[in-house]
Amino acid sequence: MAVDAESDDRAERLAALFDAHQERLYRLARRLAQDSDDASDLVQDTFLRAARSPGSVPVGLADEEAWLVRVLINIRRDQWRKTAVRNRFSASLCVAVTSDDSNQESALIARTTVWRALDVLQPRRRAVVIMHELEGLTISSIASLLGISAITVRWHLSMGRHDLTRALKPFMGDNA
Repeated sequence: MAVDAESDDRAERLAALFDAHQERLYRLARRLAQDSDDASDLVQDTFLRAARSPGSVPVGLADEEAWLVRVLINIRRDQWRKTAVRNRFSASLCVAVTSDDSNQESALIARTTVWRALDVLQPRRRAVVIMHELEGLTISSIASLLGISAITVRWHLSMGRHDLTRALKPFMGDNA
């Protein structure tokens, strides 16, 4: 009977984690992944890790969220590394933008170009840039979620912006 009670407690804890953090994790995953299916898979993998080692998840809303965000980012970082290894010898950014494209097509090309530029960034740097620029999180919030210092977040943000500018320069014409 003790095993059943322990199993029920673990299931309730995981359900509570999911209810409290799923939406926030999905929003972050959606920014880190290229489509909604990949984002859903990323969130699912995060909760699977929590289910496999429930004792690792700290107690307390902020601590739980920070732990889950770190796990999600680490999973995505591993995916980026695998992709980078597969694409190591493939061509780099190569999108030509012409002036007679329709607005919708230009917007799609611009979005694709920016996402490809983000793919060039190191995983942690990309996460920091996305969390700050797209999610609107503060430096201190990012530092807390990633378990790093605020100055490290600022450094990654600065270097990420620099790397993005360099990656996008061929597409910016005379404006760069």
